[in-house]
Amino acid sequence: MSITVQTERLQLCEATLEDGRFFYELLNTPSWIEFIGDRGIRTLEDAESYIQQSLISSYLENGFGLYKMVLREKNQPIGLCGLVKRSDLKKPDIGFAILPEYEGKGLVFEAAVAVLEYARQVLGQDEVWAITTEENLKSRRLIERIGLGYVKHVQFDADQQQFLLYSNKVVTQN
Repeated sequence: MSITVQTERLQLCEATLEDGRFFYELLNTPSWIEFIGDRGIRTLEDAESYIQQSLISSYLENGFGLYKMVLREKNQPIGLCGLVKRSDLKKPDIGFAILPEYEGKGLVFEAAVAVLEYARQVLGQDEVWAITTEENLKSRRLIERIGLGYVKHVQFDADQQQFLLYSNKVVTQN
């Protein structure tokens, strides 16, 4: 397991095809489907294909991606957190998801702060963005808590919903 980032409770590492069962479970959680979208992961093979096409290809093409969050004390995957390079955005954006039983424990916050530090110190990314929907209040609170401020509404396709765009270069007014 190649560890990219380590925190007090977590290791963030690159996903591998052996993580298919975990990603099958994560991508079919109600919150993933509601806020990120149904990726059509119906079989273990679908999950492995997702890992290859979305995660591993990003590591190879961009030098970063979404990393598997692993509880250090149990060596157990619980979520993902990392950076995404979208063709519609000029800067990488931070993304995260966690299994429902681990929500509310500060783990995503811990991972997200570490990913922002990794982006700045290791990857040389001076600016990181985040996108989420108006309805995703948990993500909006976390994005603001890690120091990103609201920039504007964005829309990627004419028939898609609008997203809120945040940046770590915008200071939030509290």
